[in-house]
Amino acid sequence: MTPGDLSSRVVAPCKASTLLAATVAASLLAVGSNRLVAAEVDAVGASTPVGFEEVIERVRPAVVGIRVKGGPRNPDVDRGHPLPPGSFLDRFFRQFGLQIPADPAPNSDLTVGAGFLVSGEGYIVTNEHVVASGLDIEVTLDDGKIYPAKVTGSDPQTDLALIKISTPNDLPYVRLAAKEPRIGEWVLPIGNPFGLGGTVSAGIVSARGRDIGEEPYNDFIQIDAPVNKGNSGGPTFNTRGEVIGVNTAIYSPSGGSIGVAFDIPAETVRVVIRQLREKGHVTRGWVGVYLQEVTPRIADALNLKKVRGVLVAQLDEGPAAKQGVEVGDVILYVNDHELKNPRDFARTVAAIAPGTIINLRLLRNEREISIELTVAELSRAAKAEKEKQAELGEKSTLGLILAPARSVAGAGDTGVVVLSIKPDSAAADDGLQVGDIVLSLSGRPVGAPIDLDRMVDEARIQGKRTILLRIKRSGAMSFVAVSIT
Repeated sequence: MTPGDLSSRVVAPCKASTLLAATVAASLLAVGSNRLVAAEVDAVGASTPVGFEEVIERVRPAVVGIRVKGGPRNPDVDRGHPLPPGSFLDRFFRQFGLQIPADPAPNSDLTVGAGFLVSGEGYIVTNEHVVASGLDIEVTLDDGKIYPAKVTGSDPQTDLALIKISTPNDLPYVRLAAKEPRIGEWVLPIGNPFGLGGTVSAGIVSARGRDIGEEPYNDFIQIDAPVNKGNSGGPTFNTRGEVIGVNTAIYSPSGGSIGVAFDIPAETVRVVIRQLREKGHVTRGWVGVYLQEVTPRIADALNLKKVRGVLVAQLDEGPAAKQGVEVGDVILYVNDHELKNPRDFARTVAAIAPGTIINLRLLRNEREISIELTVAELSRAAKAEKEKQAELGEKSTLGLILAPARSVAGAGDTGVVVLSIKPDSAAADDGLQVGDIVLSLSGRPVGAPIDLDRMVDEARIQGKRTILLRIKRSGAMSFVAVSIT
């Protein structure tokens, strides 16, 4: 098969067909008479070059191309929807209002991607979505030699996988950066765009800490270096030859690079790969809380002097519920770590080994208390279906049309369902949505539209400017602070 044949058969390897990214096709370092030498690539101490020839020459031998022959295709993909419903990329496209692209090769079972060697024994880092359904994985080195590979372990939550090849010789490898890259720093992806073979591009770090709708265990690095389909799983280097991240996605209405790409940070890669190598999977801590950010309005409704902590919106049947945490608590600290936002809490707890006892400092009824609980192991639950709407309802003083939940199919037996919202109302401005189920106001249950109106009137008489509604949206609980002035 010629390179042209390969590129025409490639099924956009970056986790679906358009939002993709990542890098690489490359190889081994030959010294002398083609003798392979194991050596950690090291360019530390070199000054930033005018060009990037030297650093590229050093790191390219550790970058590999990956070709995966999969099993039967997902029927949803074959019908021209390459993003499985509910998948990371499906959510990402919808979040940014992009059209879901058609599959350019709907009948192909071939996927291409990239990766990079992280040890002389043949361990290779790549994206989980590149190798997830692969029955036959081939790794191509820079000198063109091809080796079969097996998956050592994978982690869908961070889209990382560790695969391994066996060769008669040790292989050159690269190392992960010890420090976060600085915004504006030069970066160098090496990739295999559209199956064309090893390609180097250059750009800068555009931003850090990006949330692109993925699981809460990643804060993506945004870069502006060109990356395209076929690059998934490959490395982005700094000018010292260290891997600052793994390319995993691009933002693109057209499917080609527009200079907005996202990398999994080296810090995340280091933690995940260590566990994948040791036990083949990643173990994360879990306590069973659903959190939301404390906004200025929510802080005002809770009589907080300043915005701080994270708000407990819902509890699972887990350690937090069993050991004293309550809905409406504001968690301030995990042990001595002050919390910034819900993602910060998720990452902090996930890094704690199951069975560990932790201390939560929280605010309840304007009083600070401490609760000790034992961390459990994370288990993923299926999401509930969206709530259905009813045709008839009653008007509310908040500019809402409401109906008792029991009268709306699929809404349950408690609360009231929002059927319509007046566009210029405070409720609309403050985040209520059609389909929300209002369960309580300031901890008092709402059973009928008239209950909500009565409670709002009471709050106004008491001089309150903001009320706190507990709602159910798409199966998840949360709080919304609504102005009543």
